[in-house]
Amino acid sequence: MKTAIMTDTNSGITVKEGNENGIFVLPMPVIVDGQEFLEGETITNEDLYDALINDKDVMTAQPLLKDLLEFWDNILEDGYDEIVYIPMSSGLSGSCHTAAQFAEEYDGKVQVVDNHRISVTLRDSVYDAKKLVAKGKNAKEIKEALEANAFNSSIYITVQSLKYLKKSGRVTPTAALIATAINIKPVLTIQGEKLDAYAKVRGMKAAYNKMIEAAKQDLTERFADYPKERLSLCVSGTFTKTEERDEWLNRVKETFPDHEVYYAPLSCSIACHVSVDTAGVSWTVIEE
Repeated sequence: MKTAIMTDTNSGITVKEGNENGIFVLPMPVIVDGQEFLEGETITNEDLYDALINDKDVMTAQPLLKDLLEFWDNILEDGYDEIVYIPMSSGLSGSCHTAAQFAEEYDGKVQVVDNHRISVTLRDSVYDAKKLVAKGKNAKEIKEALEANAFNSSIYITVQSLKYLKKSGRVTPTAALIATAINIKPVLTIQGEKLDAYAKVRGMKAAYNKMIEAAKQDLTERFADYPKERLSLCVSGTFTKTEERDEWLNRVKETFPDHEVYYAPLSCSIACHVSVDTAGVSWTVIEE
């Protein structure tokens, strides 16, 4: 069986990176002031950051169903026997459920994975799928393996501004106003289903400290039974200044010297809600 691995840019994997690594990537729509762009194709991370800074109306959208089905059809017509499609968590978007419904029309040739991840942890899932293909697993087995490992990940994020969280309804206007006035910074977490509050602290320095503390706790508690080779440690964010990105990356490296650390920007689907100069850190249990 020839098995294709497919995701979308919610994973942070661009179409270009996908082409270089044998991964099919569907670019996600991003709406800026009513005009539609495709993530990584007609809008870059930097373009999105500029739109956020300039107070433009920014939102994400689901791809058109016909575009998704056409994507699947083209892969199968290109000589692949089956597809493993790994979209963002069903807890964050209805697109996963919709895709799973229509995959039923493909007689098992399309397996839609809901492993409750997004952005950098979803990225790890996609590369896990590639490892499983190399081990000779078929699409159904890969889906089962990824979903069994679904909740073995965590993301922590801190935001500079509550403006876009307020616009999305995740923070009330009154709470945002009070928090801004007294320099309260929320630390948010994604533990599978949705973006949730983890802690509230005074100032960005305290927020960074809280994320480091949370990452340490995960390592010693949730992921204590896994060897370091199976733990992916990622630093992420929507940094507008390279020096601030590097400072955060180096701090995480210094905190966890026994682990390899890589940087990946947050996908547009998260950036649209958390705005610019957000910092994040994540753990993912990966395939050997």
